[in-house]
Amino acid sequence: MTTTHGAPSDTDVQAITGVVATLQHAQQNESVDEFVSLFREDAIWTTGGGRFLDGRAQIEAFTRTVLPGAMAESTQTYEVVHVVFIRPDVAAVKVRQRYTTVDGVPIEGAAEGSPTYVMAKEDGRWLLVVAQNTLVADG
Repeated sequence: MTTTHGAPSDTDVQAITGVVATLQHAQQNESVDEFVSLFREDAIWTTGGGRFLDGRAQIEAFTRTVLPGAMAESTQTYEVVHVVFIRPDVAAVKVRQRYTTVDGVPIEGAAEGSPTYVMAKEDGRWLLVVAQNTLVADG
Protein backbone atom coordinates (compact mmCIF):
# COMPACT_ATOMS: atom_id res chain seq x y z
CA MET A 1 0.00 0.00 0.00
CA THR A 2 1.14 3.51 -0.79
CA THR A 3 0.36 6.61 1.22
CA THR A 4 1.09 10.17 0.18
CA HIS A 5 1.32 13.54 1.89
CA GLY A 6 2.55 11.88 5.07
CA ALA A 7 -0.02 9.82 6.85
CA PRO A 8 -1.14 11.52 10.05
CA SER A 9 -0.39 8.28 11.88
CA ASP A 10 -0.10 4.55 11.36
CA THR A 11 -3.22 4.32 13.52
CA ASP A 12 -5.21 6.28 10.92
CA VAL A 13 -3.97 4.10 8.07
CA GLN A 14 -4.88 1.00 10.08
CA ALA A 15 -8.32 2.43 10.88
CA ILE A 16 -8.98 3.23 7.20
CA THR A 17 -7.86 -0.28 6.23
CA GLY A 18 -10.20 -1.55 8.95
CA VAL A 19 -13.17 0.27 7.40
CA VAL A 20 -12.43 -1.42 4.07
CA ALA A 21 -12.07 -4.81 5.83
CA THR A 22 -15.41 -4.24 7.55
CA LEU A 23 -16.98 -3.36 4.19
CA GLN A 24 -15.65 -6.64 2.79
CA HIS A 25 -16.96 -8.55 5.82
CA ALA A 26 -20.38 -6.91 5.54
CA GLN A 27 -20.68 -7.78 1.86
CA GLN A 28 -19.40 -11.33 2.22
CA ASN A 29 -21.83 -11.92 5.10
CA GLU A 30 -24.65 -9.96 3.45
CA SER A 31 -24.99 -7.71 6.50
CA VAL A 32 -26.88 -4.65 5.31
CA ASP A 33 -26.77 -2.94 8.71
CA GLU A 34 -23.01 -3.40 9.07
CA PHE A 35 -22.46 -2.13 5.52
CA VAL A 36 -24.66 0.95 5.93
CA SER A 37 -23.07 1.82 9.29
CA LEU A 38 -19.82 2.61 7.45
CA PHE A 39 -21.36 5.60 5.65
CA ARG A 40 -21.80 9.12 6.96
CA GLU A 41 -25.45 10.28 7.00
CA ASP A 42 -24.93 12.59 3.99
CA ALA A 43 -22.69 10.20 2.02
CA ILE A 44 -22.99 9.78 -1.73
CA TRP A 45 -22.25 6.63 -3.71
CA THR A 46 -22.14 5.88 -7.40
CA THR A 47 -22.53 2.12 -7.79
CA GLY A 48 -20.59 -0.03 -10.24
CA GLY A 49 -23.72 0.01 -12.41
CA GLY A 50 -23.74 3.82 -12.47
CA ARG A 51 -26.62 4.43 -10.06
CA PHE A 52 -26.21 7.57 -7.95
CA LEU A 53 -27.29 7.23 -4.32
CA ASP A 54 -27.67 10.38 -2.22
CA GLY A 55 -27.52 9.89 1.54
CA ARG A 56 -27.43 6.92 3.89
CA ALA A 57 -31.19 6.32 3.50
CA GLN A 58 -30.87 5.78 -0.27
CA ILE A 59 -27.71 3.72 0.23
CA GLU A 60 -29.56 1.53 2.72
CA ALA A 61 -32.64 1.12 0.52
CA PHE A 62 -30.51 0.12 -2.48
CA THR A 63 -28.33 -2.22 -0.40
CA ARG A 64 -31.39 -3.98 1.06
CA THR A 65 -32.51 -4.83 -2.49
CA VAL A 66 -29.18 -6.09 -3.82
CA LEU A 67 -27.09 -7.51 -0.99
CA PRO A 68 -29.23 -10.31 0.47
CA GLY A 69 -28.58 -13.34 -1.72
CA ALA A 70 -25.85 -11.63 -3.75
CA MET A 71 -23.04 -13.77 -2.33
CA ALA A 72 -24.60 -17.17 -3.04
CA GLU A 73 -22.23 -17.99 -5.90
CA SER A 74 -19.34 -15.54 -5.64
CA THR A 75 -17.98 -12.74 -3.49
CA GLN A 76 -15.31 -10.04 -3.56
CA THR A 77 -12.15 -9.18 -1.70
CA TYR A 78 -11.01 -5.61 -1.09
CA GLU A 79 -7.40 -4.47 -0.74
CA VAL A 80 -6.39 -0.91 0.08
CA VAL A 81 -3.67 -0.01 -2.43
CA HIS A 82 -3.29 3.76 -2.04
CA VAL A 83 -4.22 6.40 0.52
CA VAL A 84 -3.91 10.15 -0.02
CA PHE A 85 -4.46 12.28 3.07
CA ILE A 86 -6.16 15.43 1.84
CA ARG A 87 -6.12 16.70 5.41
CA PRO A 88 -5.34 14.80 8.61
CA ASP A 89 -9.06 13.98 8.92
CA VAL A 90 -9.91 13.41 5.22
CA ALA A 91 -8.47 10.71 2.98
CA ALA A 92 -8.93 9.45 -0.57
CA VAL A 93 -8.63 5.67 -0.65
CA LYS A 94 -8.04 3.50 -3.73
CA VAL A 95 -9.09 -0.12 -3.45
CA ARG A 96 -8.51 -3.23 -5.55
CA GLN A 97 -11.67 -5.33 -5.73
CA ARG A 98 -11.31 -8.92 -6.90
CA TYR A 99 -14.05 -11.44 -7.52
CA THR A 100 -13.68 -14.87 -5.94
CA THR A 101 -15.70 -17.98 -5.28
CA VAL A 102 -17.32 -18.17 -1.85
CA ASP A 103 -14.31 -20.31 -0.88
CA GLY A 104 -11.91 -17.47 -1.75
CA VAL A 105 -10.60 -18.85 -5.05
CA PRO A 106 -10.06 -16.09 -7.66
CA ILE A 107 -12.52 -16.33 -10.55
CA GLU A 108 -10.54 -16.69 -13.75
CA GLY A 109 -11.35 -13.98 -16.29
CA ALA A 110 -13.53 -11.95 -13.92
CA ALA A 111 -13.15 -8.20 -14.25
CA GLU A 112 -11.66 -6.38 -11.29
CA GLY A 113 -13.24 -3.41 -9.61
CA SER A 114 -11.39 -0.24 -8.70
CA PRO A 115 -13.42 1.62 -6.06
CA THR A 116 -12.38 5.03 -4.82
CA TYR A 117 -13.56 6.17 -1.41
CA VAL A 118 -13.33 9.51 0.33
CA MET A 119 -13.35 9.04 4.10
CA ALA A 120 -13.63 11.56 6.90
CA LYS A 121 -12.65 11.12 10.53
CA GLU A 122 -15.44 12.22 12.83
CA ASP A 123 -15.44 11.75 16.60
CA GLY A 124 -12.42 9.48 16.19
CA ARG A 125 -14.10 7.20 13.63
CA TRP A 126 -13.40 7.01 9.89
CA LEU A 127 -16.58 7.00 7.76
CA LEU A 128 -17.26 6.75 4.04
CA VAL A 129 -18.40 10.08 2.61
CA VAL A 130 -18.03 9.41 -1.12
CA ALA A 131 -17.87 6.06 -2.89
CA GLN A 132 -17.37 5.50 -6.62
CA ASN A 133 -17.20 1.96 -8.00
CA THR A 134 -15.59 1.41 -11.39
CA LEU A 135 -14.69 -1.70 -13.33
CA VAL A 136 -11.10 -1.94 -14.53
CA ALA A 137 -11.00 -1.55 -18.32
CA ASP A 138 -9.11 -4.06 -20.43
CA GLY A 139 -5.97 -2.80 -22.13
